[in-house]
Order: sequence, then structure tokens, then C-alpha cells
Amino acid sequence: MATRQVKITETVLRDAHQSLIATRMRLDEMLPVLEAMDKVGFYSIEAWGGATFDACLRFLDEDPWERLRVIRSKMPHSKLQMLFRGQNMLGYRHYADDVVEYFVQKSVANGIDILRIFDALNDIRNLKTAIKATKKEGAHLQGVLSYTTSPVHNTEYFVGYAKQLEEEGADSICVKDMAGLLTPYATYELVKALKESVKIPVQLHSHYTSGLASMVMLKGIEAGADIIDTAMSPLALGTSHPATESMVAALKGTEYDTGIDLNQLNPIREHFAMLREKYLKNGLLNPKMLGVDANTLLYQVPGGMLSNLVSQLKQAGKEDQLDAVLQEVPRVRKDAGYPPLVTPSSQIVGTQAVYNVIMGERYKMVTKEFKGLIRGEYGRTPVPVDPEFRKQIIGDEEPIDCRPADLLKPELETLRKECAEWLEQEEDVLSYAQFGQVATKFFQRRRDKKYKIDAEHADTENKVHPL
Repeated sequence: MATRQVKITETVLRDAHQSLIATRMRLDEMLPVLEAMDKVGFYSIEAWGGATFDACLRFLDEDPWERLRVIRSKMPHSKLQMLFRGQNMLGYRHYADDVVEYFVQKSVANGIDILRIFDALNDIRNLKTAIKATKKEGAHLQGVLSYTTSPVHNTEYFVGYAKQLEEEGADSICVKDMAGLLTPYATYELVKALKESVKIPVQLHSHYTSGLASMVMLKGIEAGADIIDTAMSPLALGTSHPATESMVAALKGTEYDTGIDLNQLNPIREHFAMLREKYLKNGLLNPKMLGVDANTLLYQVPGGMLSNLVSQLKQAGKEDQLDAVLQEVPRVRKDAGYPPLVTPSSQIVGTQAVYNVIMGERYKMVTKEFKGLIRGEYGRTPVPVDPEFRKQIIGDEEPIDCRPADLLKPELETLRKECAEWLEQEEDVLSYAQFGQVATKFFQRRRDKKYKIDAEHADTENKVHPL
């Protein structure tokens, strides 16, 4: 029997806890298990990027760069992977090219081996700077297809985009199904077409939200997928990923055997099972997040976006309008040129749908972000926006048809000057660039802590010890 070993990317240190407990896992909760994970033989371990950077600074009082360095030191045999939003980096706006280049350089210098780079609109122009910088640093560049469904998002569309990414220098392709919209047979068709069209490895990433992800992985593997994303079982399923142990067991003894030993995974599973109990007790893990939400398939609304809509309606005292909003989301998305619903476009489209319903008139009130999306501030939408609709939304403002970052002047030196008083390491300017005040508050706490430790140390040294 010819074998084609399937490789596994373990997501428990990043996407699994981002999906289930709003990225609140602390470094000290990871430490006891890192060395055991390093010995398993995963293809890679996704441990950084996404929302981890923001959560470290904002909620956990941790330096994200220090987290990366510690994980790197404890996992010398593993490839570390991060999720990166192209020209947005890990923030929520487009940054000048010099900042993006510096961020990539520092990510690789601190221990990242694989950068998974995506753009919410699948606009390749928003990836070019990050791609060039990754290639320059000699890291593995994984180009992403932000998966969604619409009249234009078909197999042909994604194959065309994958070819572009390969031409730009991608070392592998990831089909990133953030909302759990992939179905098993659609996956088979897509992966088969990708394998016939590109020469680089294809990786599958799908959330369990709609209950289909394990079947999606299996059909994808049968079609030729080389690598799959999974999460250790205590933090799998629900809005997270298929369980690592289950997928390893499903493929064991077949031509796709992962070569991973289930016995080796057991102590790792026990550690995360203990953490899961802790999160359930302290309320970080809402049991609702662990269920299946088949509404995702109906309205194409990712789990996180749905809870956001509910909370916005609650604040407006219009909870009874949820159905109307869910029906409005696809209409707003169509008007906006069918953007995939992933950060930031999911929030932009969702909020506008809420306004359209509660104001009782469509587009009577338009958010600044929706205006920006229609104007072209985020890049080129999959389908061009109707010119009349664009005029209705942006009035006499000039539409942006170029790559948005072409309008940005270099900003690294200005940012360095702005945060000069706080800089303790070169990387601090990048924390500041993305999270401004949140970063300076963290820098202040870091300084206070240092003074306190120094003062305590001095106090101990100065004590006179009796003979």
C-alpha cells in the first residue's frame, strides 16, 4: 500500500483558545506541557499571531514577544507558526510597508518559522509586502484562501487565487474556513482542483461550528490535502477545531497514517483537560461555545459574529429583531461586493446590518467602517461595488482604486519617536504601532513592576544581618 503521510498542525496554543475562551490562556498555563508537545512530531505548532498579541497586552499583562521567545526556547524541535493579517499585521488598520517589513523581520528573529498570511478580501495586493518580507527573512510563507461561499466564490475563483499566491512565492496554500462553511464534498472538489493546479502543499483549516469539520478533513485528505489543523481534544469542537487525537486515530493504519503516537498525546491531553475544568469553573469557557450551531450554514455568520450581533441588539433593546438582522446580513454583504466574513469585514457588515434593521430604513445611518469598505480603504472587494450604490454611501469622496498602503507614508521612525520613553527592546515599537494606548499602559505596568522588584532587592541587600 502506497503511503501518503498526513501531517498535523496543532492549534491548541493559539486558535483553539482564541475560539473558545477569547484568547485568555496564559503562558504559565502552557509551560508545563511545551516540552512534551515538542516531542510529538507535529508538522508545526501554531502558537502566536491572531488575537494572542492583543490579548497578551490588554488582558494578560504579558509581553507577546517574550511569550514567543519562551515558547521557542522550550520547543527547539518544532516549527512555530503564526497567523498574520497581511497589511493589517495583527492590528485593525493598514500599516505602512516599512512597519510590515520590520514586523516580519522581528517575528522570524524571535522564533517564527511559518507565517500564515491572509487578507480578509483575498486582495493579493494587501499581501505583497508581507510576502516579500517573509521570503527575504527565509521563513516559510503560507498563502491563505479566506474561504466563503457566494455567487463568485467557486472552485475556479479559489484555484485562480491559489495560482496567484504560488506565483508570488507561497511555499504552501491554506484553505482557511473560519466560519465552518466547508461541506465534505465541496472540500473534496476544491482540494482535488488545487492539487491539480498548484505544485505546493495544501493545508486545510476548518472550524467545528457547523458540526462538519471532521468530515471535511477526511474528504480533504482523500482528495490530496497534505496537512490538517486540529486541536487537543479538551479544547476542540464547538467553535474550535476537530480533535487531534480523534483525527490521529481515524487515520491510524491507513495510507494516510500521521505517524503520531496516541500514547504520547495522553499526558498533553490530561494537562489541557485540567485547564478546561478550570476555564469552565471560572466562566471563561461558556459551554455554549462547545455545541454545534447549524445556523452558520444558513446565514454564513461565524460564531463570534453571531454573539456580537446579539449583544448589539441587546444594547438597543431590540433582541426580537435577530431574525431580521440575520436575513439582512447577506443583503448587506451582496451590496458590499461579497466580502468573506472574517475580521474585520464580518464586524463591518454585521454592524451595518444591525443599523439597517433598527433604523427601519436601509443605509439611513452608515458606519465609518462600512463607508471605508465601500470606498476601497480595505482593498478590492471580490465583486466590484455598484457605482450608484458607492455614490449613495460615500457621496463626493474619491474612491480608492489603488493598493490602500500605497497612500501611506513610511511611519516606523515617527512611531519610534512617539513611544521613545517606553522602549526597553526593539520590538516594543511594533507593540505600540498596533495597539497604541493599550501598549503604553502595558509598558507602564512593566516599568512599575521592575521598580518594585528593584526596590525589594535593594531593601534586602541593605538589611543589616546580625552576626
